[in-house]
Amino acid sequence: MAVGEGLTGVLLPIAGVDIGVAQAGIKRVGRTDLVVFRLADGARTAGVFTTNAFCAAPVQVAKAHLQSQPPQLWLINTGNANAGTGARGLKDANDSCQELGRLTDLPSESVLPFSTGVIGEYLPMDRLLAGLPNALDDLKADNWQAAARGIMTTDTRPKGLSCEIELDGERIRITGIAKGSGMIKPNMATMLSFVATDAKVAPALLDSLLRDAVNASFNRITVDSDTSTNDACMLVATGQAAVSEIDSPQHPSYDAFRDALIDVMRGLAHEIVRDGEGATKFIEIAVEQAASTDEALAVAYTIAHSPLVKTALTASDANWGRILAAVGRSGLADLDVDKVDIWLDDIQIVAQGERAADYTEAAGSAVMRQEELTIRVVLNRGPVADRVWTTDLSYEYIRINAEYRT
Repeated sequence: MAVGEGLTGVLLPIAGVDIGVAQAGIKRVGRTDLVVFRLADGARTAGVFTTNAFCAAPVQVAKAHLQSQPPQLWLINTGNANAGTGARGLKDANDSCQELGRLTDLPSESVLPFSTGVIGEYLPMDRLLAGLPNALDDLKADNWQAAARGIMTTDTRPKGLSCEIELDGERIRITGIAKGSGMIKPNMATMLSFVATDAKVAPALLDSLLRDAVNASFNRITVDSDTSTNDACMLVATGQAAVSEIDSPQHPSYDAFRDALIDVMRGLAHEIVRDGEGATKFIEIAVEQAASTDEALAVAYTIAHSPLVKTALTASDANWGRILAAVGRSGLADLDVDKVDIWLDDIQIVAQGERAADYTEAAGSAVMRQEELTIRVVLNRGPVADRVWTTDLSYEYIRINAEYRT
């Protein structure tokens, strides 16, 4: 079950990035569950990771290795999160890096590990390590689509997006993949996302560009308000396109590159919401005329996380009082409720804190029956606007998570 047709189109290869996939049988036999990215010498990498205090062993190792030396290999497994696994989990993450390093004659510190799947179970290291040679034998530039499938867990479809833009009279590419369907309320990135470009970007700027793009995309989505133990988002710039290095926000190509990067990552973030576990609706929640970004997001997320709002959306029930109540309990100091306006798409449901005079249940219900809609809240207390994207809460979400380990 997912909303819309999903992302379509060719995933463009990125010069300096080769990808291999393999079936290691980590959780079940017969599915691709191991992915290796090999990055060319000179590639520059930035990453952001979960802020969950119970961050998984691979997150801890990847963060340490990223500070140690330029990464040349990314190793991703699905079916097992290697989280909540203590000292053995850390050893397993390090051992997987050492073995991949040995097979490629590279230092183990140049390997960044990533895992996703069930929390609290040890990695089946014999199967994982045995799958590495097959993944390396499969390395090729046009394996992005296979990688997008290989990193899936409860996802119903792969998530990948590419764009090509002109900088300095030359074409540069950005391609990204992501996975995530449940346990989605990122507080840095998404469950897992890997983005690459052949543009040249200065290392310090690459990090700030990634954080800007994450804040405009993955940090603006929620399915169920749960932040994973394993979230990671990586960006690599291989520098192999024939363009000048983007070294500051004043560079002539900076704005165009930043906008393209945000477009790709926002497209991936939206696809995570569209493929949210049990999702039947894709909802944008836009908050306008707030006093600050924090205020706008407090209101938006309170609505997005309300079980009463989300179940009403599943039922296509225009029970707008639930939205009004969520705004009121969002924690805004001195909120003047008599100034609040609320809309469902172009139908005003609340004007100055009460039911809009021309609102009809039929009009509200018609909007609520749509697969995609916008809840717009105008606070009339400042100049700031922001938005988040979310899903409804259906019977299917409950079934998927009730049966996740069975």
